[in-house]
Amino acid sequence: MAGFAPQKSTIVPKRVIFAALRARYALGARLAPEDTARRALRLFGTPLPSSRSRARQADDGGAALSTLDSGGVALSHYVWGDPHAEPYVLLAHGWSDYALRLLPWVRALRAAGYAVVAFDQPGHGRSAPGRGYLIDFAAHIATAVQRFGPAAAIVGHSFGAAAAALAMSEGARIDRAVLIAPPADVVAATHRFARGLSMPARIAQRMCALVEAEIGRELESFQIQRRAPALAPPALVVHDLDDREVPWAEGERYARYWPGARLLNTAGLGHQRILVDAGVIEQALRFLRGAEVGERVVSTFELPFGVA
Repeated sequence: MAGFAPQKSTIVPKRVIFAALRARYALGARLAPEDTARRALRLFGTPLPSSRSRARQADDGGAALSTLDSGGVALSHYVWGDPHAEPYVLLAHGWSDYALRLLPWVRALRAAGYAVVAFDQPGHGRSAPGRGYLIDFAAHIATAVQRFGPAAAIVGHSFGAAAAALAMSEGARIDRAVLIAPPADVVAATHRFARGLSMPARIAQRMCALVEAEIGRELESFQIQRRAPALAPPALVVHDLDDREVPWAEGERYARYWPGARLLNTAGLGHQRILVDAGVIEQALRFLRGAEVGERVVSTFELPFGVA
């Protein structure tokens, strides 16, 4: 009801809801570990509904709107300019996010002479409800590249950045990559999620095993240190030193193992503001024009993960 302001006594703070959720999963991990692992995996793999409501209200910036079919999955699809006549940049949003949040990138890229292509992953933005794993995100990126031909570049944020790297490692033809706050290890991310819900490591291990059984591949095979050494396109990795969602060390791992990558550090932007920061966009455009941006991270055989 418009204008209605509930009394403070009726408001349940988010921290109280989260505390109750943690208590529920911590107890479930002790009493019913298999069922709890399955429930936790469903929660982990289901994007927050807020991205869908925000996307419906977002300005589309004059995009041509359509649907992109990717393996029978209908994805809401946005195009600015003509990707068949102009070099185009593909945008890849992160988990529980949506493509139109990258509109500041669209404006800057269009001003620089690029067409821009973006889409909402399943369960995100204006696409239909759904779930998915990293391998699914990467497959949909590859479909977009097949639809429009080789991309001049891709800009990916968080989970979308990891999916971009995976798609490139499996053959998607993309000339350059801007990877913002990219997670390097889906196994580590699963363990972080489990710890956040006060669940022990064995539950995270079981969650990983369930995913592996479903997709028929080992999750360790997606770790960036196993993929990056074979990647040839130049990449700019942008990561904030204060990122509390994806540790800075994971972005650094991309830059260290990817032969043509450079690392641009920021401070004070965290995991979300870094995506739309004007300074980051400006530096990324310099990188797309061929300038050396960021620092080269030297790789050695003594690295903790070895060299693939």
